[in-house]
Order: sequence, then C-alpha cells, then structure tokens
Amino acid sequence: MTFFIQNIFNALQWGSFYSMIALGYCLVYGVLRLINFAHGDIFMTSTYIAFFIVAGLTAKFAGLSGIPLFVITLVCTMALTALLGVSIEKIAYKPLRAKGANRLYVVITALMIGFILENGNLAVLGASARSFPEILPKYVWNIGPVTITSLKVIVIVSAIVIFAILQFIVQVTTLGMSMRAISYDKFAIPLMGIPVNTVITFTFALGSALAAVAGILFGMSYPVMDPYMGMIIGWKAFIAAVVGGIGDIKGAFLGGFLLGFIEIFVTAFLPSSYKDLISFVILLVILTVKPTGFFGVAKSTKI
Repeated sequence: MTFFIQNIFNALQWGSFYSMIALGYCLVYGVLRLINFAHGDIFMTSTYIAFFIVAGLTAKFAGLSGIPLFVITLVCTMALTALLGVSIEKIAYKPLRAKGANRLYVVITALMIGFILENGNLAVLGASARSFPEILPKYVWNIGPVTITSLKVIVIVSAIVIFAILQFIVQVTTLGMSMRAISYDKFAIPLMGIPVNTVITFTFALGSALAAVAGILFGMSYPVMDPYMGMIIGWKAFIAAVVGGIGDIKGAFLGGFLLGFIEIFVTAFLPSSYKDLISFVILLVILTVKPTGFFGVAKSTKI
C-alpha cells in the first residue's frame, strides 16, 4: 500500500507536467485548428530563459533567494516566453494564414520552428547539459511511510490552479468567449466586429506562458537541461491532449494525468525500457475505441 500511494504522488507530479503542456496545445488547436508542434520546444526554451534569469538575478542581487527569486523568475520567464510565442505566430503562422495556405504547410512550418529552436539552442549554447539552479528550498514531509516533497506539492497545485484559471478565462471572459467563437466559425466572426488577430495573439501568448510555468517547475524538479529535452515531452503531451480530446481543456488536463499514471505505474512494475512502448500501446487502444478522445466530439463538415 505504501508503494502504491507513493507512486500515486509521483504520477500526479509527472502528469502535472504533461497537463500544463497539453493545455497549450489545446488552446492553439481550439482556436486555429493548428497543432503547434513547436510547443514542446517553447517549453524547452522557457527553461533556458529561466536559467539565465536566475543566473542574472543572483549575480546582480547576491541576497535574492527563495520565494522572491522564484516569483520574479516566474513572471519574467512567462512574459519572455509569451513574447516568443507571439513572435513565432507573427513571423511564421500569420503570413501563411493570410495567404490561406493549406493546413499541411502550417504543420510543416510548426515542425521547422521546433527544429530551429532546438538547433539554434545547440548552436549558441552548445550540446553540454546544464544544471538548473535551486530556486526554492526543498522540504520533505514524511506522512507515515509515504514521503512527499514541497516541490511535488507545488507542481501538482500549480497544474490544478492553471486549469481553474484557464477554465475561467475561456468560459467567462470576453476574450475567452471570442476564442470559442473563432473556433466555431472563424469566417463569420470578423463580421461581428471581433478582432481575430488580437484573439489569436492572446491565445499564443497564453499557451506559451503556460509552457513557461511547466518549464520552470520541470527545471526545478529535474535540473538537467539539454536542447532536445522538449521534443519527447512535447510529443507525449500532444498525445495526452489527443487522448483527452484535442480542443477540450478538461480533456487535455485529464489526458496529461492519465499518461502520467500509465508511465509511472508501468515503470514501477516493469523495466523502465518498456515505459514508452506500453504507454503508447495503451493510448493507441484508447484512441481505437474512442477516436475523438474521452471528451472530444466528432464534428461534421459542411459542403
């Protein structure tokens, strides 16, 4: 029982990372029907941004540490990563959208943006792995035989809070209603006076900021960084979003936790080399039974 409970907390932490990244995929797809395959590399870039922000702050302000350092790093990283996401949209996606390019070309562009971020990082910073600095002091609580760390709690709570805030933005705010409207009919929406480009910009900024939160927390939890760290995590988060129901926030959130639980418990009972194989087989079976994902809805196309 102790082993089982301990792995539940591990799965919740690992699933939280997948969920936060999957929500970024979900936002962009929900508005543009675009799978932003560069999102995993935006997550990777945010970790490096946080790394250099922490290095700069600690060099400039020797006494800065703990919660103030974490808050400043989080806010600055979210802002810079949001700017990166918006810049990618303006430079790479908007011209294609303006020309009415086929979705295939947009997907290829997204893949190329991911490669540019990876190899640009590699060219500028080198292939050597870097160690993410410790920002917050770590506390360990022993609840009976179960061990819980403060960082694990922060990660899980952050994922839940982000999901709640995102639900509020999409369901209640004017921008959120505009996002849902564009998802429903992007051609009729401009006739109603809704600034489509502004809403799309906000969507990319918000999705990239979510990747930044995941990037900082991931760096604090697993402090070894490399230019390709976002590739596998990004693909898995995308698969989690698809299993939950791509375009549905609740589905992306729960899909991330589902994948986290599958991976942790496969690793707990079988050799770790089987993790990806069994996880993807299970997810493939789920999609075979329910192709739209758990919360996705099949949509008809008008001709």
